[in-house]
Amino acid sequence: MKRFDWRDEIHRLDAEDDCVRIIQILTSHEFPWDMGRALGIALYRTYAVPSIGELLGRTDEFTGRTQKRYDDTALILGNMMRHGFEPGKGRDALRRMNQMHRSYDIDNDDYRYVLSTFVVMPVRWRNDYGYGWRRLTDHEIAGITNYYRRLGRYMGIKDIPETYEEFRELLDGYEEEHFAYTEGGRAVSDATLDLMVTFYPPRVSGLARKFSMAILDESLIRTFRYEPAPSRAWRRSADIALKLRAKVVRRMKPREEPLWADMNPNIRSYPDGYDVDEMGTFPATCPVMHNVDPVGHEELYGPKGDRPKVEATTEGADVDGRG
Repeated sequence: MKRFDWRDEIHRLDAEDDCVRIIQILTSHEFPWDMGRALGIALYRTYAVPSIGELLGRTDEFTGRTQKRYDDTALILGNMMRHGFEPGKGRDALRRMNQMHRSYDIDNDDYRYVLSTFVVMPVRWRNDYGYGWRRLTDHEIAGITNYYRRLGRYMGIKDIPETYEEFRELLDGYEEEHFAYTEGGRAVSDATLDLMVTFYPPRVSGLARKFSMAILDESLIRTFRYEPAPSRAWRRSADIALKLRAKVVRRMKPREEPLWADMNPNIRSYPDGYDVDEMGTFPATCPVMHNVDPVGHEELYGPKGDRPKVEATTEGADVDGRG
């Protein structure tokens, strides 16, 4: 297999009809590490929006059980990418995510903003920051955009942008208008950074923390009131390190076997496998039955919106003994 064969396969696919397959190739073959980092930063950015950061802080899920929330988010999103939205594990993950979201009073504009981070940050990571081993093409960007537009429709989000440029404008405008310090957002940010450090050996934990801070842009550092801010030397070092990594990866052989979220050794909460129906949050006041998607898309679930119980999955459990 040659280095650009996956790119060429993507370009034989339709950017709208085959958007799930495009996201699968990009996520599991071409850029598994980069996609993980970019989507992690995408989610992290949302903590700086007061309505989101305060909600996450109040639930205590992202501060009291940070590892599990990290794992659940990665696995739910990863199952949708891996299996698409057809009957099975991908659809079950979508249903579970919708159940969690509809248990809280979340504004449609916040949903649109979060969706925009998923679309924009993977492109910025590779194309604008230069951290991917190659740039994403316009065709691939269209495939990413169409995948998240489809996901947004299945989440019941209204007024979804139609193009990447519209998503980018939404993200930039929303952050400029809404980014503000809150205690809840800062607490979630601190807990997330503390978790990231545990992914590295203890002897380099201090350096890992500084590196993680150095790749955050000034708007995040300012909003969360981190002082002192990362030095220019640390920012420059982090930038050089990520670009050097990209040059090395470019010369490596293409990944023929896919790498999925449940193969990530940093996911530690399910060493014996997991059942997506039992992941995430179940508020005491949750108003829905747990086998029904409250958004209720008939084209996905039929008129009743439910489906038979499925067995717990153990996929990925053979990798380093973790699920």
